[in-house]
Amino acid sequence: MLKKLLFGLLLCGAAWAEPELGQIQVPAGFKLEVYARVPGARHLGMAPDGTLFVGTTGSKVFAVTPQRKVHEVASGLNSPNGVAFADGSLYICEVQRLSRIQNILTRLDKKPPLEALNSQLPDKKHHGYRVLRWGPDQRLYVGIGAPLNVGEVADPFGSLCRFSKDFKKLEVLQRGIRNTMGFDWSSQDGCLWFSDNGRDMLGDDIPPEELNRAPKLNQHFGFPYRYGDNVPDPDWGSKMPAELRPVAPASKLQAHMAPLGLRFYRGNMFPSSYRNCVFLAAHGSWNRSSPVGYCLLLARPAGQGKAKAEVFAQGWLRARQVSGRPVDVQEMPDGALVISDDYAGCLYRLSYGR
Repeated sequence: MLKKLLFGLLLCGAAWAEPELGQIQVPAGFKLEVYARVPGARHLGMAPDGTLFVGTTGSKVFAVTPQRKVHEVASGLNSPNGVAFADGSLYICEVQRLSRIQNILTRLDKKPPLEALNSQLPDKKHHGYRVLRWGPDQRLYVGIGAPLNVGEVADPFGSLCRFSKDFKKLEVLQRGIRNTMGFDWSSQDGCLWFSDNGRDMLGDDIPPEELNRAPKLNQHFGFPYRYGDNVPDPDWGSKMPAELRPVAPASKLQAHMAPLGLRFYRGNMFPSSYRNCVFLAAHGSWNRSSPVGYCLLLARPAGQGKAKAEVFAQGWLRARQVSGRPVDVQEMPDGALVISDDYAGCLYRLSYGR
């Protein structure tokens, strides 16, 4: 227990580390380089011209131009983790508020004021970091984590939601999700996939983390009653309502590796075998006796709603020494991937063959 506590304190209190790219292992033909230094870089959004927007769990939001110039576009916010771009505007989600900056690309160096769109999101800090994504229906989606380790919650907690077109209301679409920190829609059939972080305090290897697939609306993914392949939670399994039919994960992942941001790869830079696969950032454990995660996963759809996950890039954890913690993944216009790292305070560019 003491070792786990000390390891957690090391991660929480660390200053930005210098990325040690030489120790990161990627498949042959791929290259990883530092794209930009962005303190606390978390979830990503992108404009069509390749300008990246970078949320943080601190107080600031950054933009990185295609020339790799970094701008601080907003500050004084409450963990503005979620960012998304559409029609010239940057959308920012703090713990309790969704805001917008219009015409952001012409005002990157001016820190323009935010226009509040919805200030009624839950204000609980526990699992309160929001992730924003535009869906194929041109609606803005957001995850609302459960504000506890494990237990029953009421809407909108423990769910994946969609804002109304005027952003004033929140519609719950999927339930039974402890905390999703990444989601995307399949480039083949348009189906929604999302990560989910399992509960703590059941040991090193249970419950599994999950990569989930949601082929229709209003499904339940088990929390807090079931995990993995509908295994009853030892504390809450007997309390599951009789009418619930929890959806099993598309892929079960190592417990405590903390899968966060993900993207289906749609580009042409990588070999064709990577198209339509999921790249998934595993942020890394904080309460496991032997740390796991700190890597980039690749999940290949395997039919019948399932996927097979494997490690794609690793080396941010070596002999219990941490040099980075991947958070999110964003495909660039040229087909390269950008990976954010809130521990090293940077963005990486992953390219192939050039």
